Amino acid sequence: MRRTVFNEDHEAFRQTVREFVANEVAPYYPEWEQAGMVPRDLYKKLGELGVFGIEVPEEYGGAGESSFKFSAVISEECARAGVSFGGSSVHTALCLPYLLKYGTEEQLRRWMPGFVSGEMMTAIAMTEPGTGSDLAGMKTTAKLSEDGTHYVLNGAKTFITGGVQADRVLVCARTAPPTPEDRRSGISILVVDAHSEGYEVGRTLDKLGLKTSDTAELSFTDVKVPVEDLLGEEGKGFSYLAHNLPQERLGIAVGAYAQADAAVRFAQSYVTDRTVFGQTVASFQNTKFVLADCKADVDAMQAVVDRALDAHDAGELTAADAASAKLFTTELAAKVIDRCLQLHGGYGYMREYPIARLYADTRVTRIYGGTSEVMRSIVAKSMGL
Repeated sequence: MRRTVFNEDHEAFRQTVREFVANEVAPYYPEWEQAGMVPRDLYKKLGELGVFGIEVPEEYGGAGESSFKFSAVISEECARAGVSFGGSSVHTALCLPYLLKYGTEEQLRRWMPGFVSGEMMTAIAMTEPGTGSDLAGMKTTAKLSEDGTHYVLNGAKTFITGGVQADRVLVCARTAPPTPEDRRSGISILVVDAHSEGYEVGRTLDKLGLKTSDTAELSFTDVKVPVEDLLGEEGKGFSYLAHNLPQERLGIAVGAYAQADAAVRFAQSYVTDRTVFGQTVASFQNTKFVLADCKADVDAMQAVVDRALDAHDAGELTAADAASAKLFTTELAAKVIDRCLQLHGGYGYMREYPIARLYADTRVTRIYGGTSEVMRSIVAKSMGL
């Protein structure tokens, strides 16, 4: 069926990204996986390509586009090649919406040039050891100094994507204790300079997948954060975080669909070339049936994702809609990719084959951005249950 979610501008951008991936990413990707992160100059190249400025208003050096579909194109093209742009998706899909919506004119003038160029990479630090999905249980504190000029930040964060190379980190911290009526109150967001005294990047976490996405533990010991770097209003951080969750979950849904679609193409190519018992693997009826089932599943995922992308661009994507899309695509993508890996036989277990990377990379989609269990709770609540 003809796909209508993207227009000519999106497709022109797709060709640009596809060429960039082929020339600047794919040839070096195995080396980057071994290093555990992409090189810093990749981010500068993405900045030159205009990737980081797509949704940034023109007055701050960006293209001023409002459509999230450009981000979807990047996800699809990276999955198609079995690669990623490291922690850059956090930079644009997670951090940017907070900065644009809650940043002051002065802050945007100060931060956006470096953000767009890739000279200033960002990350967001929410999760803490022992809290997981319970963000309201965070222990990191930011106390205002007596003279009111700065906050003193203390605490620790974990699972911070892009945390090793980030220059500024949106740190969620308690500027006031929770109240008995609302344990979510008192949380604020500080845009912390990663080069500040007392700011430390701990160990780089050794993950199952997403090997080029540097993920770190962070710690803060009496870090001084100027009050000018408070994002939005003090104490309203939790509501800010909730506001951006639908887009974050939509992005994960798009990625899961794209990975499943890529898995089917990788599997189809492999079974067409691979010969066993004197005939191609593709010639066996079981292979045909498995791939047919996978194709049907991918078509269903695409329909859900495209509808969600249209709804988001129209400002109509609800939290429940996004949760449903994420739940459906991530759970189904895992099944599709598993079946496609099985068709590769033993070679599917080797990381030199992209299907193995997809298998490992997609596992986290059912955890980050809200676990599948959390998504089910949101959807059930929207049903009045």
